[in-house]
Amino acid sequence: MSEDSRHIPARLAAATSVGFRSLHFDNLVVEYPMVQAALAGYSDWPMRVIASRLGAPFTLSEAMLPRFVLQVGRGKRAGRLLRPTGERALCGAQLMAGDDDELPAAAQRLAHAGFHAVDVNLACPVKKVLRRRRGGHLMGQPEAAVRAVARVRDGLPPDVPVTVKMRRGLDDSLESTEHFFAILDGVLRAGAAAVTVHGRTVRQRYEGRSSWPFLREVKHHAGSAVVLGSGDLFTARDCLAMIHQTGVDGVAVARGAIGNPWIFSQVRALALGEPCPEPSVSDQREVMLEHYRLAEETYGPQRTGPMMRKFGIWYARLHPRSEEVRLTFIRVGSQEDWHRAVAQWYR
Repeated sequence: MSEDSRHIPARLAAATSVGFRSLHFDNLVVEYPMVQAALAGYSDWPMRVIASRLGAPFTLSEAMLPRFVLQVGRGKRAGRLLRPTGERALCGAQLMAGDDDELPAAAQRLAHAGFHAVDVNLACPVKKVLRRRRGGHLMGQPEAAVRAVARVRDGLPPDVPVTVKMRRGLDDSLESTEHFFAILDGVLRAGAAAVTVHGRTVRQRYEGRSSWPFLREVKHHAGSAVVLGSGDLFTARDCLAMIHQTGVDGVAVARGAIGNPWIFSQVRALALGEPCPEPSVSDQREVMLEHYRLAEETYGPQRTGPMMRKFGIWYARLHPRSEEVRLTFIRVGSQEDWHRAVAQWYR
């Protein structure tokens, strides 16, 4: 997208407070049209709690393999991974789709764990996932993709909605586009309550621009079905621009929410025509300390320091001296390191 294509007309700020409606995933009502997307290695329980407290009305867990969901015990590991956000926040669990028979039972266990919805991943572009014929691989296998979603739907009670994550195809070929729309129509017929579409192909992974014109075409094709857009959403203005330009019903914020959970409240403020300043250094400090505390509660003191290093690197982007702060967090390996870095840079 060019800078011009991301421009939001001045009238939009006045219109969005009226025009933005809640999302309906069947009987589940998400009160504002934003979702924290599933993020491999990131959207764990602590990140989802922080996002929810700062305005995300719905969050998604990392993608989980069906066999893992069924085999993980009931100890600490299950407690970490099969843990809804809590605090009365809406949260879905994402299942990595494959053409196997374990999907219904896995979906059922996720619902029993307390997740409000189950999201089926047909989009993951990671090579090892593709080699195992899961995730984005199914964007080239319409029958298998629709069958996977139908199996999840069959495994769940009627009051637990199924949503689907897709990419705009395996590649830029006409065949991939035809497969995309065959899958879209098929999963909606199979009972999907909503579809999130990432505007890049599987082959693109995260390179190049997300095709927002394609999202507009998808929403036009889907009619009244709920469609969320994803891709290149790094600021509040990006989120409003996508809704305005494409007509999608809402947005799923992925990498734009790592280290920037304030994006959810900023979108609400901007849509209402209110100020949406960047969080102060003091605001950042309080959230970063709480994020670490929640992570330590989840993973224990030994694992938390190295695990939180990647979050610190993302949080550093908002700091006025971001490069220096980033270099500090690269060296974090313990609670003491984290607190020392925060004390040094976030007074």
